[in-house]
Amino acid sequence: MKTIAADEAWNGPGRKDGILTEVLPEHNALHDRPDRTAFEHWYFDAHLDNGYTVVGFLVKRRPEDPPFARPWVEIIVYRPDGSRRQIAQRYPQRASRFSTVETDVAIGPNWAVVDFSCDLPSYRVHLEEEDVVLDLTFENEVPPWMPGRGETNFGDGGIFGWCVGAPRAKVTGRMQIGSDDQEVSGRGYADHNWGVGDMRKVIDRWHWGRLYTQDYTFLYAIVGTQDRYGNLQIKPAMLAKGDEILLSTGEVDFTEGPTEFNPDAGRTYPTTLSLDSPGQFSLELRVQQVLHAQSLLEDIPVLGSKFMRPVTDRLIGRPGYFRFKSDFTLSVNQDDGSVDTVTGSTLHELVALR
Repeated sequence: MKTIAADEAWNGPGRKDGILTEVLPEHNALHDRPDRTAFEHWYFDAHLDNGYTVVGFLVKRRPEDPPFARPWVEIIVYRPDGSRRQIAQRYPQRASRFSTVETDVAIGPNWAVVDFSCDLPSYRVHLEEEDVVLDLTFENEVPPWMPGRGETNFGDGGIFGWCVGAPRAKVTGRMQIGSDDQEVSGRGYADHNWGVGDMRKVIDRWHWGRLYTQDYTFLYAIVGTQDRYGNLQIKPAMLAKGDEILLSTGEVDFTEGPTEFNPDAGRTYPTTLSLDSPGQFSLELRVQQVLHAQSLLEDIPVLGSKFMRPVTDRLIGRPGYFRFKSDFTLSVNQDDGSVDTVTGSTLHELVALR
């Protein structure tokens, strides 16, 4: 079988950025392509001081959606007690707007816009479905970032793009759930993915997460491709101190630790993750709690049925989604030869497609 190559588009030297790409407004806008398999979505989340975590997706089309699927919105609310509320709603194309100039997205009553009036861009996000209303402002504390020039290009025409519009943001605004209406504040994050192709045929699994300490912001994605793409691991990571991005690299050693089985997802997950860039940083994540686990076949009633599971396990595998809460230890090499080690807890995700 011929291996399909991938160009990660780092600025160099090697698989890293000696010079960062300047993130322009159009990088975080719609990447309008005529391909039937073009996909794109904008993502926002905030960890609020009242104990809630809220997540919002504005989706033009997901990679797993059929061609010409209607745009949709997803809201996820994690309550302080660990329970979850998840809402998804589709809208006709005529009820949606996507700018190719800057972040200006609207799907039904849900929208997101960018504001360039300060030194760093900020985002106003309004999500409104059922009895949930989120009206939040994300004020950037770290400049927007892309790994390399933002897109990985596969030799068969496939594209996967990633732009982080808000690596770390101060969040303020309003949250209403039913009759509970309150002013909120916290810390947030926003990014944007786009591309072309059926990523289920390209990607085997991916880990994604970030962490914050008083001084540091760290983002990472570990994307493993399938056999026909050479089982390549694409491993972009960003490290910032204060409002300065110190490192943008894909030269990362990655290791998964011992696994445990989760019955909700119907598959195993690694209980530890290690990322290391020699001479730069090392990170260890230790899973303390599985906040959310599910089989990705649940959304397909026939394939996800108890009767069909032995067949789908053999032919398709056991695709699953996980959101973890983990303790972390981050060690950052300093210019004077010392090592600054910090600890804390964070959330991160795993999507395993096989």
